[in-house]
This record gives sequence, structure tokens and C-alpha cells, in this order.
Amino acid sequence: MDGFRIVHAQPVEFRDLDGLGHVNNAVYLNYLENGKIAYFRDVVGAADLQHLGIVADVKIAYRSPAFLGEELAVGVRVGRLGTKSMEFEFEIRGRDGRLVAEGTSAHVTFDYDRREPIPVPDEWRRRIESHESESLAAT
Repeated sequence: MDGFRIVHAQPVEFRDLDGLGHVNNAVYLNYLENGKIAYFRDVVGAADLQHLGIVADVKIAYRSPAFLGEELAVGVRVGRLGTKSMEFEFEIRGRDGRLVAEGTSAHVTFDYDRREPIPVPDEWRRRIESHESESLAAT
């Protein structure tokens, strides 16, 4: 996928379907979250849920239906890196290349003990900036 170095393979399963036989709109949020976990694991080196932070906002635009048996590609990148948050950008495509959905997610780094936002860790910032600058150079 152009512009996305992290691409998560997401199978469509029976439980994902609605009464019309295509992926239910609410399920796409799970697909984005699965892609984001892959990003945190592969780029940031974090997979411990207590360190991942919280979602503050999500927007998803649906472009074409997905069906049982498809394997979707979920592209994930950080489009903006703030002081205490980052904005993820997502693109979901079918194997045939069609755009299924696209979206964004505002993600806040968070201290669960103090129950408040914290600055993006310096190591995360370094890894994300390095990864995303390499992504931009590749497009």
C-alpha cells in the first residue's frame, strides 16, 4: 500500500458480518485497532496494554463493502505527532486494491495511575519520526 510501511493482514470472519452479509460498520474500529497494535509493536516496540494510552477520537469513512472470506490490508501510519498525542491514519483495502474504508484516530499517551495524559515518550517519538520519515522518502 502506497505510503504505509505497516500493513496488517485482517481476515473477515463470520462474526464480523451484519444481516446483509457484509462487514458491519462497528467492526471496522476493531480492524483499525488491530492495525494500531501492529504499529505499536513493530515501530514503537510496545505491546503492553498498560502503556499504550487511550483513544480520544475516531473517524471512519466507508467506501466499499467487505465480505466473508476476504483478507483485508489495514495500512497504518502516524500523520501527526503532538506533545501528548498522535493522530493515526488508516486505509483498508481489499486484495483487489479497492478502497474499503479510511479513517483517523487521535491517540493520547496516558498515565493510568495518575489518570492523566503524559508527554509522548522520547523513545517513541524518535522511533515514530524515524519510521515515518523513511515512509515519506519511499513514496
